[in-house]
Amino acid sequence: MKLSISVALTSAVAVLAAPAPMPTPPGIPTASSARTQLAGLTVAVAGSGTGYSRDLFPTWDAISGNCNAREFVLKRDGQNVVVNNACESQSGTWISPYDNASFTTASSLDIDHMVPLKNAWISGASSWTTAQREALANDVSRPQLWAVSASANRSKGDRSPDQWKPPLTSFYCTYAKSWIDVKSFYQLTITSAEKTALSSMLDTC
Repeated sequence: MKLSISVALTSAVAVLAAPAPMPTPPGIPTASSARTQLAGLTVAVAGSGTGYSRDLFPTWDAISGNCNAREFVLKRDGQNVVVNNACESQSGTWISPYDNASFTTASSLDIDHMVPLKNAWISGASSWTTAQREALANDVSRPQLWAVSASANRSKGDRSPDQWKPPLTSFYCTYAKSWIDVKSFYQLTITSAEKTALSSMLDTC
């Protein structure tokens, strides 16, 4: 009986001590599927960025009830998130997957576009309609929107994987699979350097 109680207590402590799970937006492919998608992407020189404006990618559409895309992602990616009637996060715990930083205040997080909007612009979105760009900017059906630390998001900026990688190397695999999936779905191009970096990141899976 004493042994059973000891084991039970040890298990309970282990559960309590376990780190919060990393957020997992929908649609992340397997490594194998990502490699197939990567092989199917068109390699091309990136556009100049001329004419780009974030305003051309309307953000934070209503997603569910009173929740816009930002609040939807904060609620989805956090633990024990409490929201008010306007769907604004009042409390909760968030783990930034890019750098493993932990937060208890939603305002400390940014919502990152996995494929940055300017990168999308220079890889094909410059020829899209506003509605198509809006769909990319608010896509919660694929791994495009992530709640991350403001510092990681701003360090990344508009850079592609050959120019910036998450500080947390254990996230390379998920990062590459997510980036590839978004580019594949929206039929965006990649540069040769970008393809090499993504392939190398998939080797960590």
